[in-house]
Amino acid sequence: MNDNSSNSLAVALFSEILTNDQLIRNRLSRVLPKGMEISHFSVLNHLARAGDERSPAQLAKSFHVTRGAMTNTLSKLEWAGYVHIRPDWDDARRKMIAISPAGRQARDSAIAAIAPMISELVGELGDEKVRATLPVLRELRAKLETD
Repeated sequence: MNDNSSNSLAVALFSEILTNDQLIRNRLSRVLPKGMEISHFSVLNHLARAGDERSPAQLAKSFHVTRGAMTNTLSKLEWAGYVHIRPDWDDARRKMIAISPAGRQARDSAIAAIAPMISELVGELGDEKVRATLPVLRELRAKLETD
């Protein structure tokens, strides 16, 4: 494969991924519970799945955002009562974040709202195609995370 062909393939791949990202975000934003942003859902889902506390720095690293961006999201989640923020008992300069019962309920409501849309899309594509695509997307993510 020559360089032009290889470049065209790479551009086509990333164009599709970016377009899909925008379309997915648009659809998710429309079905999430009122007032919930995708970033809020993502953090609540992460905390619910992790099962334990995380520091803002750990969350920022997990989501590949600045600490300032994560602090902004966490402030909104705390204001809504979805997370508990406490000082780290070992280092009072740090904070620890845990999902609250209200946050878990908000996350569950969000999943209930988005599940039909996601299931419909996967159903239209077919389980086999989705299973075949996941390893490629995971490998691409892993390569991007190491750079």
